[in-house]
Amino acid sequence: MDALDAGAGSLLRQPKAVWATAGASVVAFMGIGLVDPILPSIAQGLDATAGQVSLLFTSYFLITAFAMLVTGWVSSRIGGRKTLLLGLAFVVVFAGLAGTSGSVAELVGFRAGWGLGNALFVSTALAVIVGAANPLTAARSASGKGGGGRRAGGSAAAILLYESALGLGMACGPLLGALLGDASWRYPFFGTAFLMAVGFLCITVFLKEQPKSATKTSLLDPLKALGHGGLASAAASAFFYNYTFFTVLAFTPFVLNMTPYKSGAVFFAWGVLLAVFSVIVAPRLQARFGSVKVLGGSLVLLAADVLVLGYGSHTTAIVCTILSGAFIGVNNTVYTELALGVSDAPRPVASAGYNFVRWFAAAAAPYFAPRIEEWTDLHVPFVVAAVTALAGAAVVVVRRNALTHEAEELEAKHAAEDGVAVFVN
Repeated sequence: MDALDAGAGSLLRQPKAVWATAGASVVAFMGIGLVDPILPSIAQGLDATAGQVSLLFTSYFLITAFAMLVTGWVSSRIGGRKTLLLGLAFVVVFAGLAGTSGSVAELVGFRAGWGLGNALFVSTALAVIVGAANPLTAARSASGKGGGGRRAGGSAAAILLYESALGLGMACGPLLGALLGDASWRYPFFGTAFLMAVGFLCITVFLKEQPKSATKTSLLDPLKALGHGGLASAAASAFFYNYTFFTVLAFTPFVLNMTPYKSGAVFFAWGVLLAVFSVIVAPRLQARFGSVKVLGGSLVLLAADVLVLGYGSHTTAIVCTILSGAFIGVNNTVYTELALGVSDAPRPVASAGYNFVRWFAAAAAPYFAPRIEEWTDLHVPFVVAAVTALAGAAVVVVRRNALTHEAEELEAKHAAEDGVAVFVN
């Protein structure tokens, strides 16, 4: 039994604090894809264009990107528990306000506040989960032998739980958006606020304060960490990949032009594939072929998939949208593995720098894709997305030595660290 299987076997034997944090993480990740099936409904309800509504993603992720420079500074001073609760409070307030929006400008602004809260929460959740995880789970995870770039040490099972929460949230977000959004586009926002309020109460009751970091993180530390060649390469490749990812997530609903129920079903299936390939398939592919080969191949396949999506029939577009979840799931996990092991900076600091770069693409794609369509035609946004996926693969290939050799040298060092990096996939 390898480390992954050992971690999976003990996955359910966790204290209530871990389950409370993981449950809130599911809802936090639901918020990313929540608006997917209701984007056309929001556009109709607020008399807005596709380009205006796509700013819901842009404002959300632009704030998330900048917040990555702040989250480490905050959590190293007030502690993980208070940072989680602060983030949840922001989400509850701004998700609720989003449901009351009278214009698309108000909604975009409230989504920005939501993005700040979500950044504070998800950037701290993994560290809290690992810190509160069952010590027996950690011991069993550490007794296994990792392979192909899998995470070493006692955090394996807790990280698997976090990735499972991520996948479940990405799958259920569109489904919740469809179920509630069929009655009104406002209801998914109110529903998210309610669920996050429940998460706030659960963490308040079940999670004790975690030990504060021995050293306080400065606002510039994440940017300094990007001076490392391996981390900069991983971040650059992830930037191009995230443009492709969020072209699919934010622009495809307008291409499919389906009812909330049907669009929600498509993205639920997409999310299920994302979860399965992220948690189950990707680690096994890494163990057999290595991270660089798996990532390069998956990016090329994703490029082909979005190209067919853009030029195929409506049925083909549905199939390719769902299928992209498999490639996205693999990419998310492998990028996490590479960035987790390649930098010599403390993992939370390296994480913040890495996410600071890649979330800018998540903000750019929803803004540019509909405008590229206005300037050209429906197909070109997907051509651009295919090119950016290939650009991400090219960075991986050209910088493969920096991404693998340096990671191997640092593996022992990272395995001995008490803290873990936090990555929002």
